[in-house]
Amino acid sequence: MSKFKRLPNNFGNISRLPGKRRNPYRVRVCVGKTLDVENERVIRNYEVVGYFPTYEDALMHLTEYHKHPYDIDSATITFGEVFERWSDEAYPSMSKSNIQSYNAAFKVCGSITDRPFVNIRYQELQNVIDTSGKNYPTLRKVLLLFHMLYKWCGKNQITDNNQAQYVDIRQYKDKNPNKIDRNPFTSDEIDTLWKWSDTNDYVKIILIMLYSGVRQGELRDLKKEDVHLEERFFSITKSKTPAGIRNVPIHDRILTYFEQFLNRNVQSEYIFTTTDGQHLEDHNFRDAYFVQVLDHIGMKHDHLPHDTRHTFISRMTEVGVDDRIIRKIVGHAGKGVTENVYTHIDMSILLDAINRI
Repeated sequence: MSKFKRLPNNFGNISRLPGKRRNPYRVRVCVGKTLDVENERVIRNYEVVGYFPTYEDALMHLTEYHKHPYDIDSATITFGEVFERWSDEAYPSMSKSNIQSYNAAFKVCGSITDRPFVNIRYQELQNVIDTSGKNYPTLRKVLLLFHMLYKWCGKNQITDNNQAQYVDIRQYKDKNPNKIDRNPFTSDEIDTLWKWSDTNDYVKIILIMLYSGVRQGELRDLKKEDVHLEERFFSITKSKTPAGIRNVPIHDRILTYFEQFLNRNVQSEYIFTTTDGQHLEDHNFRDAYFVQVLDHIGMKHDHLPHDTRHTFISRMTEVGVDDRIIRKIVGHAGKGVTENVYTHIDMSILLDAINRI
């Protein structure tokens, strides 16, 4: 039996959301009904009133809503509550990575979480930026979150005074306090990897990354159906940018590795997996495989998976491959209208370019 008191018909409902939340009790009210003719039923359309720390708080606000249904807490709703209402509406249609980045951006805003939203001024938003210590890409996401919340508040008639428009992050564009210095693999280190390649499958995977320039996430998510051995390329079908959707040529030296991995772990749809045939996740690929393999073969430098991509680009540049072709292979966006000429480059040209390293 539910511990919540049964509410009167058409009064609204209170539900406790799963997980650890600051305000787990959600209040909703019915704002209309839709007739589902095909299934011969009426569907209630709900609107979220707010999120609250206790059932008693939720019930009190629901009661207040019925007293003043058109100006519900617009003067007192906090930044954190606006975020919860906005995310409740926006997240169902968002990708997992986008949700994670918005959640990370929200964590930066601790100093204003409990501030009434309508009272927040741009100086407070700017202070969040100035004191965060975050890198420029993260600051862009924080600023975008500000704008998204103000847009939501405008739609819900809480405020149309967008203070985010005055926030400036340009001064941090070339100042990245968390920037990771890339550590490219040396020629001697690559030779060492080749010497160990017949003894360890994960050394082969590192070599595949060094000779293709793929991001580690793209490699982990590569499916067998997207590898085309006869045509000598594999397709990246999911990427964080439109330019990342591409066909990557397979270098002569790693072609046999693709053949070997395609015939293993027949139960998995992914070509590269854990030792027990499971999908590789970011943390276990980096910590349990990549780092441990390098340590096992005596690599002294502290390499990260992205160093392979940086190494590939550097080596392609050193042998004189056109920068536009390099961007085509690694999935970087072009910088000018002439890039359109390189949109549909013949695979033989890409293969010729990649085999120069």
